[in-house]
Order: sequence, then C-alpha cells, then structure tokens
Amino acid sequence: MSHNGLIDLYSDTQTRPSAGMRRAMAEAEVGDEQRGEDPTTRKLEERVAAMLGKDAAVFLPSGTMCNQIAMAVHCTAGDEILAADTAHVFFSEAGGGSALSRAQTWPIRSDMGLFTANDLKANLREHNNRYQPRSRLLIIEQTANMGGGLVWPLTQIAEVAAVAHGHGMIVHMDGARLFNATVASGVSARDFASPFDSAWIDLSKGLGCPVGAVLAGSKPFIHECWRWKQRIGGAVRQSGIVAAAGLYALDHNVELLATDHANAKLLAERIAGIAGLALSNGPPQSNIVFFSVTAPGLTAAHICAELLKRNVRMGAFGGTAGRIRCVTHLDVSKTDIERAATALAEIMRG
Repeated sequence: MSHNGLIDLYSDTQTRPSAGMRRAMAEAEVGDEQRGEDPTTRKLEERVAAMLGKDAAVFLPSGTMCNQIAMAVHCTAGDEILAADTAHVFFSEAGGGSALSRAQTWPIRSDMGLFTANDLKANLREHNNRYQPRSRLLIIEQTANMGGGLVWPLTQIAEVAAVAHGHGMIVHMDGARLFNATVASGVSARDFASPFDSAWIDLSKGLGCPVGAVLAGSKPFIHECWRWKQRIGGAVRQSGIVAAAGLYALDHNVELLATDHANAKLLAERIAGIAGLALSNGPPQSNIVFFSVTAPGLTAAHICAELLKRNVRMGAFGGTAGRIRCVTHLDVSKTDIERAATALAEIMRG
C-alpha cells in the first residue's frame, strides 16, 4: 500500500525507495559528476549504454530533461519535430521543444499513440522546399502513455524508423516505460533501442527510484548533451547517491514489473464489470488502465474526488467528462487493487 494508507494509482512515479534501495544510496561511493569523478554515476551510465546498445550515456534528473536535451542537440532553429498527437513531449513538457530548441512541432494523428510508416510518410516535408520547415526529428514513446500503455511492436518501430532515416531524419525514443515494454513483449531493451539514434530510460517510473533518468546515444551526441545539461541546470554533483538507486532498481525491480501488469489486468477486469464505467482501450498490455464514465450526470473528476475520500487516488484526464487513468506500480499490491475496485463499485452504486 502507498504512503499513509493511500492506494495511489495516479502514476507509477508515486513509488518510494525500499529499505534495500535506501541502503544502497546511503553506502554509495560519490564524487563530482561534472568532472567525471563520481564512480557510481559512471557505472550507471556505462551499464545503461550497454543495455541500450549505445556508445555512451549521461545521467539526468528527469525523463523530461532527457527529451528536452535530445531535441536541443538534434535540432536547429526552424526544424520540425514529429511525434504522435498524444506524445508526452507535446502534452506534458510545457512546450519545451519550441522554447528551448526553437523547433516547430507537428503531431501525427495516431491510434492510441501508435502510427504507421505510411502515416509518417504523409506528414513529411518536401526536401529542398524553402517554404517548409525541415522534417528533422521523429520521437516515439515506448510505451504509449495516453494509449493506455500500448507497446510499440519492434517490427512497426523498424518500419517507421526506416522511413524517417530514409528521409534524413534523426529518430529518438522516449523510453519512460521501456522496461514495461520489454517485460510485456519479451523483446530486449537493446533490440527495442536498436533503430533509434538516441534513447533513454526512466528510473522513477515503476522502478522505485526517487529521481533520475539516463540518456544514451553516440559519443559525439552525449558530448553535446553535457553542454545542454550544464546550460539548463542539470548538474547534480555527487549524483552517486541517486545513481545508486538506479543500479539497485536495475538489479532488483525490472522483473517485478510483471506483477504490475498482472495487477493492471485485474483492475481492468473489475472495472469492466461495474455498471456505468467502460474501458477506453480494452485489456491493458502493461501497467496503465484508462476508463470512461458512461453513467449520466457523473464526470471523471467527480469519481476521482469520491475515490480520494475512500483513500484511493486516480487521475482524471481530458476535460470535464474525460477519462480516468490508473497506473499500477511497485507500491500497489493485488489486495490494494481489489480494494480500489470495491471503492469504485460502491461509488457507482451510490
């Protein structure tokens, strides 16, 4: 159960470090990471680079900073960034691509966060057309958050990336929930990352870390990322304390994501049986469940407010009526899922 008895399904960022992770953090060997003198951080960066099949990596405070730095390095002013119309870079990063990279953003109409090679072709700009921006960077989000945690199939990624590369574009992976995709599909992180020029993993989503993400790519790319890291205040000095949490998570928590997926499926089954509610995306592939309120006179915001009174937290998305999102994670048990579903059923009966 989450903190203070709250069953917190708002996001998989709600986890707290376990006792074992806290010990690893307390015992971490540290130094100045800006000077390359923090051995724990270097170990984490080297490990993630190897896991993703890239030459180098850099530890950063957040996944959003990974995306923003990657966009800033890959793009120049007036370039165009393409991603699914529901992508995190468009919805949850405060317009950073425009503010920091001075690039134009172009959403591709998607099917719950996924699109095809033909969809990409239809959105590409003409080469050498001085009136149009340059199609410069394609971003794929694995898994697709607003699509209910859908897993991009490797074959589809390869097809889309081939079109992008053939058009002279750079391809970047927002890997916030990459490990959910690996656990759900059996495809390795290295294979998923192979078609991408840059990719990152999040340590604070599902893996239980208090902070952090790691961005990987070529050595020249990471060299430029360090300049942007300094520029936007990403230096964390003795970062080994939090990097140690990341190493612990990679050793102990990745396989536990399978339990989160099972709990998400259980929750979806319970929701499907409650009158006045409807699953938005069918059975979940990973750890995210979206559902809508179909009962007249009720809204997602009202349901979430009533749930909070019963010590259950979910998130209302998409306006007044909207949808409700639930995200399972390390600090939510099967018993918690049953309790949350019971609370939901009580509210709908009432």
